[in-house]
Amino acid sequence: MKNAEASARPIATPSVDGSLSMKLLLAVLSLIAGSADVIGFLGLGGLFIAHVTGNLVVLVAHLVTGGEVQTSRLLSVPVFVLALGLTRLVVAGLDRIGVASLRPLLLLQFLLLAGFLVLCVAPGARFDADGAKGILGGMIGVSAMAVQNALVQVSLTGAPSTAVMTTNISHFMMDAGEAVFGRDPGLVATARSRAKHGWLVIVGFAAGCGIGAACEIAIGLWSLALPAGLALVALGIAWSMKRDPGPVQESWP
Repeated sequence: MKNAEASARPIATPSVDGSLSMKLLLAVLSLIAGSADVIGFLGLGGLFIAHVTGNLVVLVAHLVTGGEVQTSRLLSVPVFVLALGLTRLVVAGLDRIGVASLRPLLLLQFLLLAGFLVLCVAPGARFDADGAKGILGGMIGVSAMAVQNALVQVSLTGAPSTAVMTTNISHFMMDAGEAVFGRDPGLVATARSRAKHGWLVIVGFAAGCGIGAACEIAIGLWSLALPAGLALVALGIAWSMKRDPGPVQESWP
């Protein structure tokens, strides 16, 4: 009976305002998204690993104009959706047994990014981005980014997206405007709090793109060791944090 009552209680999710470690985690996640996205784009024939919107736009453009459709781009959107759904099922299962989802999802993301790296650099025939190994590797990378997109929504409180910069920049500018021109003290305080996290992930994503591009030019797909290594760092940050989730803050819309 006690176990049933415990499993019925909602599991508190850590707030991004809870500690410096949480802010560092946000920065690392945005670095992962930026570096994985640009490395995939440069090394896998223009495939966006973290930017599904880009894949959708290019896919539809090729379909309408009759251009050749890259198989990995064709698969990327349904794979991303499927990975999101499976991630949510995992979270539901963890909730049922009373386990917070942040660490397990970060572990899953690391394993997927590590698998992405291994597939893309494994010895054998010349790597073909549109070959079986390239397609499978790309879809594993897309799945890793789906896990990251899910975890910032279900495993953290008050976290902006670490991979969708159009939304983040829009929110940041609106929050900056509210902080400067707003008259309601409560809304101004909320806007300032969100803007603090917004600029962090925007800069982190841009830095990840720059570092990832430089690494891909220098060492090719071995540069995927960068997002995989950062994912391990993110897992270490989460594992070192106290179990106290911190105060619940206003979440991003």
